[in-house]
Amino acid sequence: MKKQVLIGIMLAIFAGKTQAQWAVIDPSNIATSIANSVQELIPAASTAANMINNFKEVKKVYEQGKEYYDKLKKVNSVIQNAKKVKETILLVGEISDIYIENFEKMLTDKNFTVQELSAISSGYAVLLQQGADMLLEMKDVANANGLSMTDAERINIINYVYDNLRKHRNLVNYYTRKNISVSYLRAKKTGDTARVLALYGNAGERYW
Repeated sequence: MKKQVLIGIMLAIFAGKTQAQWAVIDPSNIATSIANSVQELIPAASTAANMINNFKEVKKVYEQGKEYYDKLKKVNSVIQNAKKVKETILLVGEISDIYIENFEKMLTDKNFTVQELSAISSGYAVLLQQGADMLLEMKDVANANGLSMTDAERINIINYVYDNLRKHRNLVNYYTRKNISVSYLRAKKTGDTARVLALYGNAGERYW
């Protein structure tokens, strides 16, 4: 019973209610909003300037969500199952972090054309939407049908979503690395590798 109550509290936070004396934002809505905003880049990006301005609007949505994720990181989970719910939600935040931090750099990278940046943003939009959809599957644990679930069934759903979002986070990382590697290879041909290495991270982050 104690496990069910604690998982219910975590899912109440997930659903967008107020807990622990701070305002809560629905992380699935955050991810979906970011994905929708990113999709607006695709038809609108006729010039680099337009793309940068549109990205600034996307970043506003991200920063609203980041406040939620930063606060959730400080919540101490009492049991493993509640901790897994928390970590699952935070994976969506991490996916958004990867997108925002790296695509912002790509927008300033002269090794990408406007058309290529539009294609990259389209890929990120799909990946963000998929992450949001995965997280929504966990709502089954808290809805009317979920209340009649056994502990084993509830834990299976949590584990399933968590495992799939971890794989998806790794996919977003891979997609990012592949795009950065394109810039690096182009920079090698023009003798501009120092700029690219400085743009995308320190020595410990240069994994492409």
